[in-house]
Amino acid sequence: MQEARDALVWKLDGLSEYGIRRPLTPTGTNLLGLVKHVAGVELGYFGDTFGQPFFAEEPPPWWYTENTEPNSDMWAAVDESREDIVGLYQQAWKHSDSTIAALALDAIGRVPWWPEERREVTLHHILVRVISDTQRHAGHADIVRELIDGSVGYLRGKDNMPPGDQAWWEGHRSRLERVAREVDG
Repeated sequence: MQEARDALVWKLDGLSEYGIRRPLTPTGTNLLGLVKHVAGVELGYFGDTFGQPFFAEEPPPWWYTENTEPNSDMWAAVDESREDIVGLYQQAWKHSDSTIAALALDAIGRVPWWPEERREVTLHHILVRVISDTQRHAGHADIVRELIDGSVGYLRGKDNMPPGDQAWWEGHRSRLERVAREVDG
């Protein structure tokens, strides 16, 4: 799970404020919003679900309540800095990791926002769910970052792409486009 966490944060490196907040899909997916969302996912599932809420007092306005603006965990407001969101995510790691270390895999928790008949879960179930969600969003971040500046790779210093210069990749993409058009008729 830590590799996916690190990958998400790494995707912000070297980009301007506009770059990390820029919505690149019709639904507004952006890099800083992905980090904010996954921080909330960890804090909710490893905190609230197991009776260890992260926010001792009032949660932030984007926190998941019936009065929260829809999708407010998927983007950063003007007053939410990169440092604040990355810092919150790093605190979420510590909070999650302490829950994971303190409980057995079969420990029972209750997901407050799920339907009553499905609320009871084990730590094992939540671990699988959060790892899957984090990896999924790290994949989204890979694509969004590539759309911004062409930067690719799994982790810093761990490039998982076949070798090829820009001309090779342009030729490869053109070939795939030709095949797609040919198959489409």
